[in-house]
This record gives sequence, structure tokens and C-alpha cells, in this order.
Amino acid sequence: MKKNIGKKDRIIRLILGIIFFLIGIFMKDILGAVGIILGLILLITVFTGYCGLYKPFGINTNKSGDEK
Repeated sequence: MKKNIGKKDRIIRLILGIIFFLIGIFMKDILGAVGIILGLILLITVFTGYCGLYKPFGINTNKSGDEK
């Protein structure tokens, strides 16, 4: 997988992922479960540097040339 998420995109995803995850933990209904899942997805994309939804749309915010 080529990395397609840039540094700024990763920082935003990290912040949002943590927020959604924490909100999900404190909510005890279906929205809490959705928050946890969404937060985990965002955090996984931060650590892998790859977003599967970007590929079909041809989006690449990784301008550093770090394609590994």
C-alpha cells in the first residue's frame, strides 16, 4: 500500500480520532458504538498512512514523496 495521507491530514485525523473515540466511550447508546468505530478507523489510517476511500477518488495528500 502506498501512503496517501500527508502530515497535516494525519494530524487532523489523529485529533478527530481521539475525540470520536473518547466521546464513544462515554456515550452508552448506539451513537457511542458508532463513535468508537469511527475513532478507530481514523486512528488506523493515521498509523498506516493509507486511506482506502482516497484511492477511488484519486486523492493523495502525501506530498513528501514518502511512498513506502
